[in-house]
Amino acid sequence: MAGKQDAPTAVVVVDPDGMVSGWSEGGRLLLGWTAQDTVGRPVADLLVDPPLRGFPEGYGAGPDPTGFTALRHRDGSTVDAVLTAHPLFGPDGRALGHAVTVQRWGRRPVVADRAFEQSPFALGVYDPELRFLWINASSCRVIAHSEEQVLGKHYREVLPEFDRTLFPERDDKPYTDALAEVARTGEAMRLITVFRPRGSNYANAWATSIWPVRDAEGTVRAIANWGFDMSAEYWARQRLLILNEASGGIGRTLDVIGTAQELARTPVPGFVDLVSVDLFDEVLRGEEPPSVSTFDPGGTMRLSRAAQHSTKVDADHAPEAMAPVTHAPGSVAARCMATGRSTVELTAEPGEGGEWAFGPGLAADPAHWPPGNPVIDGSIAADGLTGRITVPLQARGALLGVVSFSRLDRPEAFTADDLILAEELAAKAAVAIDNARRYSRERTTALTLQRSLLPQGLPTQEAVEVASRYLPGGTGAEVGGDWFDVIPLSGARVALVVGDVVGHGLHASASMGRLRTAVRTLADVDLPPDELLTHLDDLVLHLAGDHRPDGHFQPTGETGATCLYTVYDPVSRRLTFASAGHPLPLIISPDGTRPPVPAHPGPPLGLGGLPFEAAELELPEGSLLALYTDGLVRSHERDVDEGIAELQRVLNHSTTSLEELCDTVMDGMLLDRRTDDAALLLARTCALDPHHVADWEVEPDTAQVPHARKFAVDQVDAWGMEEAAFVTELVVSELVTNAIRYGEPPIRLRLIRDTSLICEVSDASNTAPHLRRARAFDEGGRGLLLVAQLTQGWGTRHTGNGKTIWCAQATSSPT
Repeated sequence: MAGKQDAPTAVVVVDPDGMVSGWSEGGRLLLGWTAQDTVGRPVADLLVDPPLRGFPEGYGAGPDPTGFTALRHRDGSTVDAVLTAHPLFGPDGRALGHAVTVQRWGRRPVVADRAFEQSPFALGVYDPELRFLWINASSCRVIAHSEEQVLGKHYREVLPEFDRTLFPERDDKPYTDALAEVARTGEAMRLITVFRPRGSNYANAWATSIWPVRDAEGTVRAIANWGFDMSAEYWARQRLLILNEASGGIGRTLDVIGTAQELARTPVPGFVDLVSVDLFDEVLRGEEPPSVSTFDPGGTMRLSRAAQHSTKVDADHAPEAMAPVTHAPGSVAARCMATGRSTVELTAEPGEGGEWAFGPGLAADPAHWPPGNPVIDGSIAADGLTGRITVPLQARGALLGVVSFSRLDRPEAFTADDLILAEELAAKAAVAIDNARRYSRERTTALTLQRSLLPQGLPTQEAVEVASRYLPGGTGAEVGGDWFDVIPLSGARVALVVGDVVGHGLHASASMGRLRTAVRTLADVDLPPDELLTHLDDLVLHLAGDHRPDGHFQPTGETGATCLYTVYDPVSRRLTFASAGHPLPLIISPDGTRPPVPAHPGPPLGLGGLPFEAAELELPEGSLLALYTDGLVRSHERDVDEGIAELQRVLNHSTTSLEELCDTVMDGMLLDRRTDDAALLLARTCALDPHHVADWEVEPDTAQVPHARKFAVDQVDAWGMEEAAFVTELVVSELVTNAIRYGEPPIRLRLIRDTSLICEVSDASNTAPHLRRARAFDEGGRGLLLVAQLTQGWGTRHTGNGKTIWCAQATSSPT
């Protein structure tokens, strides 16, 4: 007798009255009814939902009509079947009824039936309520149930593990919900399902398709699915995704700690549950890391915990103060750092091939593990770990530290492919950390150089009250070339300077130092602001011309630099300034008004051939001057004009302390993610008491010299500075005599009582005297030498109508 699989077809003979008159053995095999049970009974008794759908009334319309129906099985279950009716006729042409061929719905010829049964893909059919109708042998192996055990049962009842997702953080759809959605909507669906079968410690990934099965009328009568195990491909893709995330996520900032934190965050939770990154203190300080060859496997390794990230909230932290970490002699981390080789620790022996989540068969093959791995160490379970990979962080032959990748709650053991992934992540991070270390070292060097070139303390002078701030760019930016200076000048005047060099790094710092030195040198010559910038522009052109074009040196950064040079005279309360491409000063009067600045910035330094415009303003005493670089007002969020308007608003502050106002401006103007240096120089003007200035016009006659001496001595005595009278008398005598003999009228003598006693003699000649050594029998040439020896300093400054010779002598008298 043929078996069920070999006889899927039954033949039933139905007379014209709808009564069963013949029953085949196939009917018994298919429905469980025997001929004795059915012959003589109405055929409608076998139907779940009579009349027979899809058949013409009386089974007589057309040859061999075919329809779909549900038949009653003897055990009470329902069998979906396809019926084909064949009309029967007698020799006289009289209709004798129908021969009805009955096949289980969906069945094909025996070889096709066996092909589906033996398919390596898991196949299943379920009714709209997700009850099992049929599964093949592969599906039986996957769910660990036979077909007889699951037929008629609900999917959720048999496979509750498919009613949840293994990775809820990915918003994966539970597989049972996907089946129900297809049954509800009638729309096919494709998805990848990751699940851990009951009794297994390993997650599997399956590619599945779910589709509705419809009858001839389009009604969904069943849900079908198929799937195949793609664990190896899926987890290989996950590794590539993690590496791709690492490529874009590790090394985004040139910061050692930030890069270590990026390494700690990237593989959690997709790969591991806990990552710890330990670095040598030399690396954290930007110094050269120790050489691998210098380590002893039996020695103690002292590092700092630079980053740690975990799926557990209480273990997720990025300590600001690096906690010291000691790896004992002979520990896994110490051996890894000393040998430069990674180590995989497992709590138990790995399973057989095919049970592994990441590549069945291959992962458990010992040939894929490097020598010495994995190490079975059940003691790590005491720390709550199921596995750990320890990888030394090495870059360019230097050892930076060590990183450990640990699994806490997941039972999947590490594989050889996991070790490769961990080493790839560590290699990418090591290069990024070393780049950050090298950048940190260069930035520290440049910042040290720049700070050493900036004023270490503002000089003592009485012309203005000053306060300053300088902040380098953010951590991810190189040091720039912003600078400022306060330079005391003759006649109680002071120069306020601010500048900005194009570019960043050591070259910008060195260029800034050259420009600051040049400005100080030119300021000693006491040139007007526009002439000083012209000479500075020529100097920049010469420096650019000295650059060798053979590529041995980088171009100088002075070309394109900007500079604002201002001079304030507390006697006249006049401010003179000129700009080489730099923002003009902001001026706020004591009453809060902002007088217009009658000037425009000139071209940046290094262009050559273009004039610089000088402007002059008379300022009330107590006026506030703000000199700044564009790093203070320019950012990605605002342009320069918006920044200047914001600076004017912030400067409108009621505080009387310039130091506090500096802090207010820096806090209000600078963003957290700034990319450029910022320099600020605030000055509040002072006016010299008119009683501290005395001048006298001298007739161009040597007979006037005694009168000039008396005028000076009387004024010094009146100021209570009798101890300076003798030197003042000698100096006035020499300077006035020289002006009468070698200068041109008008000649004027001026005394200024400031932090020092200043003596000035002006005339209309542009010829400047110079210091020389007189020979033994020379009758002249000793005057200026005498002046130089008796005073703190002396010099010449040219004016629009001649020159002024000045000298200053220290005095202890209060001003």
